[in-house]
Amino acid sequence: MRIATWNVNSIRARAERIGAWLDRSDADVLAIQELKCKDAQFPHEIFDERGYEVAFHGLNQWNGVAIASRVGLDDVEIGFAGMPGFGEDSALEARAISAVTGGVRVYSLYVPNGRELDHPHYAYKLEFLERLREVAAARVAADGDERFVLTGDFNVAPLDEDVWDMEAFDGATHVSDQERAAFQALVDAGLTETSRPFTPGPGVYTFWDYQKLRFPKKEGMRIDFQLASPALAQTATAGMIDREERKGKGASDHAPVIVDYDV
Repeated sequence: MRIATWNVNSIRARAERIGAWLDRSDADVLAIQELKCKDAQFPHEIFDERGYEVAFHGLNQWNGVAIASRVGLDDVEIGFAGMPGFGEDSALEARAISAVTGGVRVYSLYVPNGRELDHPHYAYKLEFLERLREVAAARVAADGDERFVLTGDFNVAPLDEDVWDMEAFDGATHVSDQERAAFQALVDAGLTETSRPFTPGPGVYTFWDYQKLRFPKKEGMRIDFQLASPALAQTATAGMIDREERKGKGASDHAPVIVDYDV
């Protein structure tokens, strides 16, 4: 089964490109982040006409997550246990959705950016990752044979080689010790990042900012991942980052991250 994750940075703006990508990618499941639309605005027709079922969760012009599948879509869950909110009213944002598809529970996750190291959003990000770790650890402990995968935009570059220049990120989010520790805690909970073995760095990225010609300069970040449970990770057979999809007019600033599992 081919599972892909992709931060599309506005599904309505990218609808035509997403449809074309599905036509050529042979993806069975696509986890999508940053929809930037309410549920009523979601362009479900691009999935319907291609035989994909789709579940989505969007609240406003920010965030938003979805899962599209052509191998079944069951037991859809919005959010996850203990997921924190943000702001004075601790409102829950549209940052997580999961469903069972092809016998695998797939999570589509849009981890908070963090903004700045001294910003409340940074503390929110760390709490989000810790609550996610608790969920993952509990699932692994409860059933070592369960096949599940946390996919999405984690907004963390776990290794120095996951950014083009560490000096450029001095004092910035995404590479801080606490963020990296939070990501490593997911691995320590029993998960395996399944895309990296097939797409080793350095110089391998999933995100390139629109500004300052980052893409042609090859100045990117590796922040999109698939973290699989032990039972699923051992079935991974191939993977790729579709860098071509970052090219051309109307591209997202992220590329799809794809892993094939023998399930």
